[in-house]
Amino acid sequence: MNLQQLRGSVAVVGVGHAGIGDAAGFTEQEILSQAALNAIKDAGLSLKDIDGITTCSSLSTMWVMPVIEYLGIRPTFIDSTMIGGSSYVAHLLPAIHALNSGQCNAVLVCYGSTQRTATFNRSELTRVRKVMDPQPFETPYDPPMPVAAYALAAQRHAHQYGTTRKQLAEVAVAARKWAQLNPEAVMRGDLSIEDVIGARAVATPFTVRDCCMVSDGAGAFVLTRADRAKDLAKKPVYILGNATACWNRQVSSMDDLTVTAASESGNRCFDMAGYQAKDAQLAMLYDAFTINTILFLEDLGFCAKGEGGAFVDDGAIAPGGRLAVNTNGGGLSCVHPGMYGVFLVIEAVRQLRGECGARQVGNAHLAVVHGNGGTLSSQSTAMLGTADAL
Repeated sequence: MNLQQLRGSVAVVGVGHAGIGDAAGFTEQEILSQAALNAIKDAGLSLKDIDGITTCSSLSTMWVMPVIEYLGIRPTFIDSTMIGGSSYVAHLLPAIHALNSGQCNAVLVCYGSTQRTATFNRSELTRVRKVMDPQPFETPYDPPMPVAAYALAAQRHAHQYGTTRKQLAEVAVAARKWAQLNPEAVMRGDLSIEDVIGARAVATPFTVRDCCMVSDGAGAFVLTRADRAKDLAKKPVYILGNATACWNRQVSSMDDLTVTAASESGNRCFDMAGYQAKDAQLAMLYDAFTINTILFLEDLGFCAKGEGGAFVDDGAIAPGGRLAVNTNGGGLSCVHPGMYGVFLVIEAVRQLRGECGARQVGNAHLAVVHGNGGTLSSQSTAMLGTADAL
C-alpha cells in the first residue's frame, strides 16, 4: 500500500494520562502503566487486546522490554525508536504499517517520566548525557543545554526577521491563557508579557517563562484499524498523514538556525493527508521553548518564513485568537515530563472528540500535531481528523 492508501486507515480509539505534575511516590513505570490502562479503558478494550506496543525512554535504551514485562503482554509488533520528544508522533507511521499488514490489531503507544520527583532527575540526566552522548562540536564548550541551542535560534530569528522580545513572550502568555481553561494543567496562575520578560534570565533572550516546565507525567493512546475503530467505545480520530524528518543532531550543524526539518516533515505529511496546515482548526506544536512555536508555524506553512512573530502577536494564538494553538497549555504551562510528544496527540484527540470543556475549539475536525526532538533535530508531523475530514 502507498501512503495515500494508508491515509485514514488507522484511528486513535483511546487516550489516557496519569501522574501529571507531581507523581511523588510512584515510579515512571507505574505512572506509565496507569496511563496505559486509562487509554485502553477509554477505548473499551482490555489489556489482553493489546498486541502491539511503541514506547521509549531517555534513561533506558531497552525500555520497551520492562514495559512489556510489567504489563504482561505478548506483542507481535514492537517499536522502541528513540528520537527525542518527537518519538511518540513518529511512532504513528510504523504502527499504521503494522496494523494494515495484519502484524497486530491494537497498538499501545505509551510514555512516562518522573523527572521532577525522582532521585535521578533532569539535572542528573543532563550531567550524565555529557559523558554518554557527547556532541563533538558543542559539548567541549559546555553550554547550558538544551536551552542554549534554542536561545541561539531565537537570537538568529530576531536578527534576521526582526522578531521581538514581546512576540516571544506572546507565545508563553497564550499558552498560559489556554492552561487557565484546563483544570489538568500544572501552571494556571496569571501571566503577563511583563511577567515573562521580567522573569529570571536563563539564556539570552530567554527567561525561565520562555522555557517548558520540568514535571512528572505519563500519557498513552491506542490505535486500531479504522474498520474496527467504528465499533469501539469512543468516536474514532483518524490518522490522515504522518511523516518524520531529521537533518541534524547538533544545533551547530543546522544549515540555517531559522529553518527546521519540520518544513520537510510537514510537506510530506500534508501530501499524504490531502490537506494543508491552513485547513486545520487546531495546531498542537511542541513548545519546549517559545521560539519553537514561531518556527513551527512558519515551517509547517501556517505563515511565511519570518512572519511567525507577527502571526502570534496581540493574542492571536490565545483563546479567541486567529488559530487555536496548544490548547492544553502546552509544555510551557500544562505538562512537560522530559518528552512531551504523546501529550500533543492526546489533546488533539480530545479536541476532535469535543471533550475539552471550557477550552473546546468550535467545529474542530482537523488538527495538526507536530513533535520536536533533540535540539531542533528530529521533526515529526501528523494530521488527525474526524470522520468529516476523511
